[in-house]
This record gives sequence, structure tokens and C-alpha cells, in this order.
Amino acid sequence: MGIFRKMHGLGNDFVVIDTRESPVEMTEARARAIADRHTGIGCDQLIVIGPSDRADVSMRIFNADGSEVAACGNATRCIPLFVGRDVLIETQAGLLDASLTDTGASVDMGAPRFDWAAIPLAYAMDTLAMPASWEDLPPPSCVNVGNPHVIFFVDDLDAVDTARLGALIEQDPLFPERVNVNFAQLLDPRNIRLIVWERGAGLTRACGTGACATAVAAIRRGLATGPVTVTLPGGDLVIDWAPGGTIRMTGPATSVFAGEADWESFDV
Repeated sequence: MGIFRKMHGLGNDFVVIDTRESPVEMTEARARAIADRHTGIGCDQLIVIGPSDRADVSMRIFNADGSEVAACGNATRCIPLFVGRDVLIETQAGLLDASLTDTGASVDMGAPRFDWAAIPLAYAMDTLAMPASWEDLPPPSCVNVGNPHVIFFVDDLDAVDTARLGALIEQDPLFPERVNVNFAQLLDPRNIRLIVWERGAGLTRACGTGACATAVAAIRRGLATGPVTVTLPGGDLVIDWAPGGTIRMTGPATSVFAGEADWESFDV
């Protein structure tokens, strides 16, 4: 039997497993089975906490479809709450510094990357205002914040078919590793409304890396000035970034309940 905790950041929910003392083999099939909301525990992402030689803990992230990804901002905010103190976290995206706040955590998410090969895109192009679009959407921006994001700034978010277009764009051949799709409406230079189609998970109540990527793209385009409040269906995140610097994300994190499970029972 293994112990887990169910946690969420603005409704983006996680099953968090601590393997620092009791290792657990995690495969794509097992992660997918655990994440299933009907026959498993149910979550948007499965988070595996382990030991690290470079930081306080390591973190692996599996989407609901079983695919492993390098970054998840909402999950990162949950880790200091899970551990019970400020922590340095080793991820595939690098070392992330996360500190507790009164309502959650504040995380240094590292520096964004803008080069087309770092997104990655299938071929070279300007990532500030891409010479590509889909249907009636305006030309987007692309940002890598540990994982790839494409951001569309639209006039009326409610008029966009986010589920259909998100699924279409995620799988577009322009994005060889697929992509997180962000639909954003600028309310004013300090406030952005955002809906995210998350790679491997679909529409989500909140996406921390999506909020980071969107705020960075807005600041880079001269549409916004940090700190920016990004309002997602699950609530607000505050994102601060200045060109040449790292991204600071602040927002809630919540522990819902703890439980025990036999991880081998999820093999399919």
C-alpha cells in the first residue's frame, strides 16, 4: 500500500505520491489508470515526489492521458504545502524555488524561452506574432515556460469555441511535441481573462504555466505591465515578469484529503 494526497490549485487537481522512502514504478499505463475519474482515484495530473541530489525534492508530472511532461505551475505550488516548508524542486524544466504564503505558494518558474526551436516548432518563425493562425483566430505568440504554449489574444473570449479549437491546435503538425493552447482576453494592462486547453488533459479550470506564458506574451507585446492578475475559471493567479528575468507566480494551493492505495492494482 502507498500513501497519496489529493490536492488542487484553483481546481486543477492532482494525486500526489511521495516516493522518497518507498519507491513506486510509474508507467504511462499506470498513471493513466490512477487518473481515471471513474475507475481510478481521478485527477488532471499525477505528481510523483522523489529524492534529489540537487534540490530538496524531485517532481515528475504525468498528464491524465499518461504522458509525462516537464512542468506544471499549479502542481509546483502544491509541493511546499505537501512537504510543509519552502522547497527547492528538481524538475525536467530545471530547479524551481517554491515558498509558502498565507493562502498557497509563490514560485520562481525560471526564465521563459522564445526561440522557435525551444518551443519547439516544426520550422523557424517569429514567435512574438506568428505568421500562422487557425480559422478566425488572430496570429498568436509562442512561449516555452518549461512546456510549450501558444497564446491567442481575442476580443471576446466567450465567442471562441475553446474546446474544438484547443483540441485541433494541440495536435497541429506545427507543434512536434504538441502544445498547450491559451485563449486570452485582455481586460486592462493589469488583468487578463484566460481559458486553457491543456496538452494531454483538455480544458482545465486552471493552468499555472499557461497563466505564466500568457502574461509573459502580453508583456512582451506591450499589452500588459507586470504584475498581471490572470483570471482562470478556477480563480486568480498573479504573474510578474520583466524582460531578461525569471517568472514569479503566486496563487492558492489546497490539500483536500489523504488516502492509501495499492499501486499495482492500477496495472492494466
